[in-house]
Amino acid sequence: MRIYNDCYKVVRRKCFKFIKSQETSKEKFKNKERMIKKFLIPVSFWISKKCKSKPYLIGLAGGQGTGKTTISSIIKIILINYFKLNVFKISIDDFYKTRKDRINLSKRIHPMLLTRGAPGTHDIKMMLDFFKNSKKSKFKKMKLPLFDKSIDDRLPKNKWYEIKKRPDVIILEGWCVGAKAQKNQEINKSINSMEKIMDKQLKWRKFVNHNLQTSYKRLFKQLDSLLYLKASSFNQLRKWRLKQEKKLKIQTKNKKNLKIMDKKDVMNFMQTYQRITENMFKNVPKYASIIMNLNSSHQIKSVIYKK
Repeated sequence: MRIYNDCYKVVRRKCFKFIKSQETSKEKFKNKERMIKKFLIPVSFWISKKCKSKPYLIGLAGGQGTGKTTISSIIKIILINYFKLNVFKISIDDFYKTRKDRINLSKRIHPMLLTRGAPGTHDIKMMLDFFKNSKKSKFKKMKLPLFDKSIDDRLPKNKWYEIKKRPDVIILEGWCVGAKAQKNQEINKSINSMEKIMDKQLKWRKFVNHNLQTSYKRLFKQLDSLLYLKASSFNQLRKWRLKQEKKLKIQTKNKKNLKIMDKKDVMNFMQTYQRITENMFKNVPKYASIIMNLNSSHQIKSVIYKK
C-alpha cells in the first residue's frame, strides 16, 4: 500500500539507526526492510486506529530472546515519527524487585525466588500506580526504575526513567505480560529437573501461580491490547537466550563484578520460565489482539490480527 511506503520513507533512517545499535560484529539483522514495511508499519497503523482513549496501554509479550525490545522499540519509533504520538515504552523487567528484596523473598518463601523473572519477583504496586497516574486528568511527573541485568539489580534513582508528560501510548513489554494462572491440578506435576529437585513441596509453583491469579491479573486487566511474539518451541527460546547472554557479555566487557550467565546458568535460569512460557504458547494465541509468528531465524514470518 502506498500509505505504508510513505510511512517507511519517514521512519526508515531512525529505524535502521536503532537496529544498527543492537547489532554486534557477529550478529546482524537480516531482512530488516521487509520486517518494517510488511509487518511493523501495518501493526503501527492498527495501533494508531485503536488509540482513541489516551493513554492507550499495549502489552507486548514473547518468550526469552524473541526480540521484544527490538520490535517494541521500532513500533515506538514509527508511532512517534509518523503518527506524532507521545510514546513511553518500558519493560516489565525494569520493575523487578531489588536484589535485596529478592534475597529476603527467597529466605521467607522459597530459594528459587532469588532468581528474577517469575511472577512474584516484580513490583506490581509500582506498575499499577504508574497506570493509575497516567489516567488521571492531572498527570504528575514521575520516575520509574531501570533494571540492569548485568548486575542483577536496579540502577540508582538518578538513572531512572523520568516521565514529565502523560503518554498517548504506553508499551509494557515482557516475557510474562498477559500470562494467566494455571489450574491447581496443572501445577502438581513437575515439568523439568529444577521443579522436581528444588520444588518438591510445590511452594514455589503455588506462590507464582497465586500471584498470576491475583496481582498480575489486576495489572494485565489494565491493558487495552496484547501483542504476542510466538516462537516455534521452548527449545528455540533456549538458543536465542544463550545468544542474548553472549551479546550482553560483549556490551559490558569493560565492567567489573558482573552477573553474566554461562551456558549452564542460562539452562537453569530458563527452567524457572518454562512452565509459564509453555502455558503461554498454548493459551495466549486464543486471546491476544495480534500474534506475530517467528521463524527459526528470528524473523517475523506472519502476523495474525484477532481483535
